[in-house]
Amino acid sequence: MNTLAAMPTSELDHRLLHPDERAARLELAACYRVFAMLGWTEMIYNHITVRLPDTVTGGEKQFLINPFGLHYSEVTASNLVKIDLHGNVLDGSTWPVNPAGFTVHAAIHDGLADAHCVMHTHTTAGVAVACLQGGLQQTNFYTAQLHDMVAYHDFEGITIHADEGPRLLKSIGDRKAVILRNHGLLAWGETLPQTFAILWTLQRACEIQMATLSMGAAIPVPEDVARKCTRDALQFNPNHGAGRDVLDALVRQVNRIDSSYKN
Repeated sequence: MNTLAAMPTSELDHRLLHPDERAARLELAACYRVFAMLGWTEMIYNHITVRLPDTVTGGEKQFLINPFGLHYSEVTASNLVKIDLHGNVLDGSTWPVNPAGFTVHAAIHDGLADAHCVMHTHTTAGVAVACLQGGLQQTNFYTAQLHDMVAYHDFEGITIHADEGPRLLKSIGDRKAVILRNHGLLAWGETLPQTFAILWTLQRACEIQMATLSMGAAIPVPEDVARKCTRDALQFNPNHGAGRDVLDALVRQVNRIDSSYKN
């Protein structure tokens, strides 16, 4: 069987969409390519989702998600799938949606008013720290910028059961950086660039911790110093771009490699 021939081919003409939806699709598709460039991929799994603004939805909660079956490097503005909180496809796409991704993302988009964007990864460093007794340690430059920002949620198995949603939301509270124990990393934010900046910082914190612990015991960062670092960090702050400059720089890099995400 030729699996490529069996793949769905329907794509929207996103140029005919509401300008706000078109902009959201372009930014999200670009972000998928950034993740691919950084190696933050897990075959065809994991998700980045964006909740569409009320100007597009009329107040209903709808969000964009990657078509299940494509690698992040194949995601485009046109093949992103628009769904509601129940997983119903709203744009006529013939692509399937991964239930394991939809369940977690729908719960957060629905339950957290400011969760415009949700990102989830299974990077080696992220999963390693998620599996570590004690989780993330306050021992490096990046963890010091996440003081009192990290939530933990205990592992309940593959995330396909809707009844886990309320427990996940309770675990998260208002903390935008989340470690899913035995599972991976998650971040949410008011904008896609802010969410990316949070996840990038959490990922780097995990990478440095994994490297440090491979050599021996780490030097702890004092509580007052970490508190000051988080207060002084600019990358999450809306008054300082909230990650926009960083994301734009990476998108420019993607554009030099392959700009087909704009299709």
